[in-house]
Amino acid sequence: MTTLQKFLGATAALALSTGAALADPALIFDLGGKFDKSFNEAAFAGAEKWKAETGGNFNEIELQSEAQREQALRRFAEAGNNPIVMTGFAFGSVLAEVAPDYPDTKFAIIDMVVDAPNVRSVVFNEHEGSYLVGMMAAMASKTGTVGFIGGMDIPLIRKFACGYVQGVKAANPDATVIQNMTGTTPAAWNDPVKGGELTKAQISQGADVVYAAAGGTGVGVLQAAADEGILSIGVDSNQNHLHPGKVLTSMMKRVDNAVYDTFMAGTDMEPGINVMGIANGGISFAVDEHNAPLLTDAMLASTYKAALDIATGEVTVHDYMSDNTCPAE
Repeated sequence: MTTLQKFLGATAALALSTGAALADPALIFDLGGKFDKSFNEAAFAGAEKWKAETGGNFNEIELQSEAQREQALRRFAEAGNNPIVMTGFAFGSVLAEVAPDYPDTKFAIIDMVVDAPNVRSVVFNEHEGSYLVGMMAAMASKTGTVGFIGGMDIPLIRKFACGYVQGVKAANPDATVIQNMTGTTPAAWNDPVKGGELTKAQISQGADVVYAAAGGTGVGVLQAAADEGILSIGVDSNQNHLHPGKVLTSMMKRVDNAVYDTFMAGTDMEPGINVMGIANGGISFAVDEHNAPLLTDAMLASTYKAALDIATGEVTVHDYMSDNTCPAE
C-alpha cells in the first residue's frame, strides 16, 4: 500500500478504493450503497461504462453516515481527484462549503443545485417520467386503485408522487392513488422491510400496481408486490429484471448518463445547471423482454404519445417543487 493510499485510508470508515492517481475522477455514493438496485447503482453503471470505454480508473466511496460527507469530499479533493461526483441532494450544504476551498477542482452534484463556479448541478424532470409510468399504472390496473411509496419525505420525492398522480388521472380520472412515505430521515432510503410492509398495506386497500421511488427501500416494495401477485413499477435504474413479468416498467432516471458525461468531460467539465428530462434523453421508461408481455399496444401507443407531447411542450406536467403543491391530488 502506497503512502497516498494510507493517507486516504486513515479513517477506516471511509474505505476509499485503492489505486488513487492524480486527476482520476471520483464518485461518492449516497447512503444506501452502490448496489441499491436503483439510484446509486445507476451512478455506478455510468462510471463503469466510462471506465470500460476509456481504460481509466476512478475512486469511489460508499458512505456509512452523514458525518462522512464533508470528510470524503475533502479527502478526494486533497488527493487530486478531479472531477468529483456526488449522488444525492443531501450533499448540497456540504458542497457549498467545500467547493470554494478547492477552486481548481471540478465538482458535480446530482439532484441539487449548488451555485459555485466549479460546480455542475445535474437535476432531472422526474415528474415527467413519473407521469408516463402513472399512465401505464392506470391502464394496467384492474381495481382502479394504484399506489405510490416514496423514500424520505422531501419535496423531491413529492415531485415524483405528484407527476405519478397526474399521469394516473390523465389515463383514468376516476382512479384512486394511495401514497405513503417510508420516513423522514435518510434511513428511509434503505429499509426494504418497511417498503414491503407499506406495499402490503396498500394492497389491503385495493392497490394492484405500486410505484416505488425509495432507493434501496424499493427493493422491498418490488419483492412484496411480486409475492402478493400484483404489479410494481421500478425507479431510476431498469428494475424490470428483478421480478420478470411482475414489474410493469421502470421510470428510468439516467443518472448513469450524468456520471458518464461528467467523467468524459473530465477537468473540462462545464459548471452550471444541467437539466435532464424526456426531451434530452435524461428521463425514460423501460421496455424489454422482462415486461413486454405486460404492455399492450394501446398502452404503449398512449404512453409514447404522451412522451412526445411532453417533449414538444404540448403537455406540461406540474412540478411540485415549483410551488410545493400538486393540483392533481
